[in-house]
Amino acid sequence: MRNSPSKNESGGGHSRNFTNTNWSPFVKSSSGFGISPNRSYALLSLLTLLIVGAFISTRLLLDPTVLLEKEAVTTKTTITHTIFPKYPPPTSVTTLNPKPEFTLHCSSVNDTNGTSPRNNYPDTASFGEDDVPTATCPDYFRWIHEDLRPWAKTGITREALERAKKTANFRLVIVGGRVYVEKFQDAFQTRDVFTIWGFLQLLRKYPGKIPDLELMFDCVDWPVVKALDFAGVDAPSPPPLFRYCGNEETLDIVFPDWSFWGWSEVNIKPWESLLNELREGNQRTNWINREPYAYWKGNPSVAETRQDLMKCNVSEEHEWNARVYAQDWIRESKEGYKQSDLASQCHHRYKIYIEGSAWSVSEKYILACDSVTLLVKPHYYDFFTRGLLPAHHYWPVREHDKCRSIKFAVHWGNSHIQKAQDIGKTASEFIQQELKMDYVYDYMYHLLTQYSKLLQFKPEIPQNAVEICSETMACPRSGNERKFMMESLVKHPAETGPCDMPPPYDPASFYAVEKRKRSATTRILQWEVKYWNKQNQTGS
Repeated sequence: MRNSPSKNESGGGHSRNFTNTNWSPFVKSSSGFGISPNRSYALLSLLTLLIVGAFISTRLLLDPTVLLEKEAVTTKTTITHTIFPKYPPPTSVTTLNPKPEFTLHCSSVNDTNGTSPRNNYPDTASFGEDDVPTATCPDYFRWIHEDLRPWAKTGITREALERAKKTANFRLVIVGGRVYVEKFQDAFQTRDVFTIWGFLQLLRKYPGKIPDLELMFDCVDWPVVKALDFAGVDAPSPPPLFRYCGNEETLDIVFPDWSFWGWSEVNIKPWESLLNELREGNQRTNWINREPYAYWKGNPSVAETRQDLMKCNVSEEHEWNARVYAQDWIRESKEGYKQSDLASQCHHRYKIYIEGSAWSVSEKYILACDSVTLLVKPHYYDFFTRGLLPAHHYWPVREHDKCRSIKFAVHWGNSHIQKAQDIGKTASEFIQQELKMDYVYDYMYHLLTQYSKLLQFKPEIPQNAVEICSETMACPRSGNERKFMMESLVKHPAETGPCDMPPPYDPASFYAVEKRKRSATTRILQWEVKYWNKQNQTGS
């Protein structure tokens, strides 16, 4: 197993963030002035008013309701680059000639002895390069620029790419709109299979629009490209390595995980259909009628932090306002996954997200539930979670004092019903609207397009690579693997182009976002400390 990078390491010359930028505040200096005796009374009165005003302002800043109202106003009034509605209403177009659907022709695979058949699927999309995008991409797309920043000046050489082979599971090559894969080592379960399937569906959605490229993909959870190893003027450029998550000390390029096309081993459906089920599950029980506790169900054996969470369960000695359960996947598989239906788990007001050995695919399912997500301090991010804001999309929970932190979060939410519902609803709307499958494909499109522009060499088909297509992947399979592939198959090209890519962060806007995150988290911690100090004083 690969160890995750040390938390004491930091990025240097190839950092993707603005950590090396210095900003000096503008300080206006003034010379001293004499004060006449007949003005001393007026100045004393003014000073008294200022002190009283500062005291009142401090009290207001520590008031949770005032902060969240301020956060809400800030969110609503922030001016962005977009000219499109944030959540444009769905449109229905009536046509006498409905777009044709292109299903798989498994018989053609047999006719070609397992090689990719030349079928009748369109090889070009109907929209043109000059067509105006119908929407602006969600704001988290801006992180594409940051993830590729380490190669912005040098580009990506063949030598740098080959260094990424050390830990990669496979090399994926796109040449002329066709996909070739060179496999290096097996991935856990079918992670690599459904990741490659995702690439194939992207090419079906945008045929003829994905440029030629070569990339290396690592399907293991932990990021490995340490920024510290590539710091300094004479340091080599980092190897470009794609994976599902990253952290602040690494330079791995984050990419949508395999579960968007289904996780066959645990019966988790492809994202597009599951998202509809989660929306329906939300409607079964109103938030106010849900259990007023924090809920978590998962595998605690994969990480100490999850084993620590199990101590927060209700007991004879403690009531931490949490209801946590260990998930037995072996038993679930034998019983037909009756107790692990994600759409049937939106029955608590609060749901806990906690990382496993690294990042967990469960975060998107938890955020989609209308419940307030209690997010235990994470160490990793995936491609969309950097767009989430504390006290707006989720409630931060301390990592090393989980039980007390969870108890306070639930107490606060049950005491501020409307505010809590707003946080839960904002998160689920984010998932439903900004993480729908169209945007997942658009993220892939923009990331791969920008990545291909950095390549300093012509992509080539390796000698050991095998051409693959949707037929050669899905047709020979059975069970959930085939079922989920058929369910997530893109059946026709997109009629419109991808969303409009937002510009990169400038230093001021980048730090403004980071400051807002730190400020909200710090203030919630202050409320929590104040709550427990009061509890200790009263002995309750």
